[in-house]
Amino acid sequence: MIEPHAPAPPGAPPAWTGPARLPVRPGTGRFLVLVCVFVCAACGLVYELQLVAFASYLIGDSVTQASVVLSVMVFAMGIGSLGAKRLRWHAAAGFGAVESALALIGGCSAMLLYAVFAWTAGWGGMWADGPRWLLVAFSLAIGLLIGAEVPLLMELIQRIRRQDAGGAVADLFAADYVGALVGGLAFPFLLLPFLGQSTGALLTGTVNVVAGGALVLGLFRRDLTRRARWALLLAGLTVLGVLASAAVLADDFERAARHALYGTDVRVAVRTDVQEVVLAGGTHGRPLDLFLDGRLRVAGRDAHRYHEALVGPALTGPHARVLILGGGDGLAAREVLRHRGVRRVDIVELDPGLLRLARRDPGLSAANGHALADPRVRVTTADALAWLRRARGPAYDVVIADLPDPGITASTKLYSQEFYGLARRVLAGDGRLAVHAGPVTTRPRAFWTVAATLRTAGFATSPYRIPGPGRSAGAPRSPRSPRDWGFLLAAPGNTPPALRLGPGHPGALTQEELTAGARAAERTRVAGVPVSTLMHPRY
Repeated sequence: MIEPHAPAPPGAPPAWTGPARLPVRPGTGRFLVLVCVFVCAACGLVYELQLVAFASYLIGDSVTQASVVLSVMVFAMGIGSLGAKRLRWHAAAGFGAVESALALIGGCSAMLLYAVFAWTAGWGGMWADGPRWLLVAFSLAIGLLIGAEVPLLMELIQRIRRQDAGGAVADLFAADYVGALVGGLAFPFLLLPFLGQSTGALLTGTVNVVAGGALVLGLFRRDLTRRARWALLLAGLTVLGVLASAAVLADDFERAARHALYGTDVRVAVRTDVQEVVLAGGTHGRPLDLFLDGRLRVAGRDAHRYHEALVGPALTGPHARVLILGGGDGLAAREVLRHRGVRRVDIVELDPGLLRLARRDPGLSAANGHALADPRVRVTTADALAWLRRARGPAYDVVIADLPDPGITASTKLYSQEFYGLARRVLAGDGRLAVHAGPVTTRPRAFWTVAATLRTAGFATSPYRIPGPGRSAGAPRSPRSPRDWGFLLAAPGNTPPALRLGPGHPGALTQEELTAGARAAERTRVAGVPVSTLMHPRY
């Protein structure tokens, strides 16, 4: 709790001896301080959310990263609040300095994190966890500065007119919490979709430094020495200059960072309502790479191998009616339509922006063979789990789960027992379910947990894999691409489906891997628990 009447330490300057000399009436002054509290709280929450968003986008495992960012920031806010006690005797100057530092660090944090990840993520060695440590450092610094705001603002509002501690805290925290609400809503609905993360953070920093500077230099200027006024003015103008320069260069910076991450052949980079979609190549004979939220989804000349391995084994039996869950790029549908006897293909995709690109982008539509225009294909824009809950069956001979990697926390509901139980409900008795379950080599426990979850949902499984992008042909391979692709072919009942792989797909797992996988699956004891509990990077 804040104690505005705590006695000064021995030898310290005396506390305020009278009300502040304001250029406005005290009531107006208190209102302006509360407006500043509102604005600073909104900016502070935007800084927190953009750190969480960048962490989950660039590093993955959003639950872990959000927990780290928020816990570190809350801890740092407490330390910052304690440290602000030493600034209470110079509350106006201290608050102005804190806001300038917070605007600079918070406003530039998005670009700096993106730059470090784009240009140094592949260094390895001692810097392998560099982006994570930088994330923690930004969380700590921003938390310290946000924590220092409240005691200083409390001192300033009491400086205008003394009030009982409970009433002052209530007024201050009411403005603070309402501002946090506005900032929390503005980030996903305004800043992120219309400005992007980098420019949105820069704009937030600009608002932050202007609000703090206007309060101190406008309302409490008589409490500052001439030197302090000039120092704060120069600091604020410097921060504004840095933020404005960064905003002017933001487009060029993001373009260069994308080239560093995805190569120099980037053609399309758009943020849909669901994710960021980046297309590289795909025209004039160049191989197409598709990245979804920074993760390689379609890997150039290896894309056909992935979709052949996902679709081919499932379509060796009856396949007149096929359901594709995910697969908004149209590549799985292209592979399905190559098989004779397919009469209907239903696609359930969450992202309408990806579907538009699959239909209209020349590179992606050529890669999928214009499959979405085939009269046998019907596309529904919906969440796959919600769609399955409404579906009635059995209606399909084959269900293909072409979904994000199970290592992404947001997708773990699509690898749960409930999800597979609903998929079994729409599957014919002799039907098959094909699941992409992530890499076997680098994340074996997650892979085998998916297998165990399928068994708890009443499926028997046959696991297989193929080498990851660039590995079969000796082509250069990005450090961000998987070492292999792991799949599970499942059928209702207790008998694993026969696994038939085409030439060039030596996908059968060794007996050692099968034994180790059986042991790992036994240890998980999923019993309906989604695999999100096993998505920590240590696995």
